[in-house]
Amino acid sequence: MAKPLVLFDVNETLSDMGRMSQHFEEIGAPPQLAALWFASLLRDGFALTAVGRNPAFREVAEGALRAVLSGQMLNRGVDDALAHVMTALQELPVHADVQDGVDALSRAGFELAALTNGARSTAEGLLERAGLRDAFAAVLSVEDAPRWKPAPEAYASALSALGREAGDVVLVAVHPWDIDGAARAGLRTAWLNREGTPYPGAMTPADHDVASIADLARVLSG
Repeated sequence: MAKPLVLFDVNETLSDMGRMSQHFEEIGAPPQLAALWFASLLRDGFALTAVGRNPAFREVAEGALRAVLSGQMLNRGVDDALAHVMTALQELPVHADVQDGVDALSRAGFELAALTNGARSTAEGLLERAGLRDAFAAVLSVEDAPRWKPAPEAYASALSALGREAGDVVLVAVHPWDIDGAARAGLRTAWLNREGTPYPGAMTPADHDVASIADLARVLSG
């Protein structure tokens, strides 16, 4: 049987968003606001997706950031604080398991691609800084799709760009909402559960659960 194409989510799946808490501290904001900001960003993006829009990731991110920083005693002006955080978002590293995991998948003969709700340029930069861009056949963004993931059109657009059938692609993500959306679109799925948290019962279960990207090559080859 031919190996599936491995399609990675980017934000939090490949990029280490946990680093954002220190950048909130740098502007004088409580570090826990970083997680609230990203959750608010996703909420607002999904809400706009639900009514048929495809908003620019940066626009939604900046709007959510202004909201969570409102009323905070920052050590600089709001516009400067916003610029600091957004710049940091463009400069995140990959998670510690990404390098070895991608190398193992490549050695095992898997074709790799990425699909992000963010800007393609941000995903490209992430992989280039990690020295991994050449391992990916394509880096795709919902910028070119009708709607954000987990809308079915996002996955359909990616499949069209990749020239693959849904059953020939396995989506890898840390987000259960992404796993659920991909499964409903017919893709195979692998939930990357680094924290060992329970999977939400309301979501479509993943075909595979792995604790690190390094486990993927073995699991998908089995």
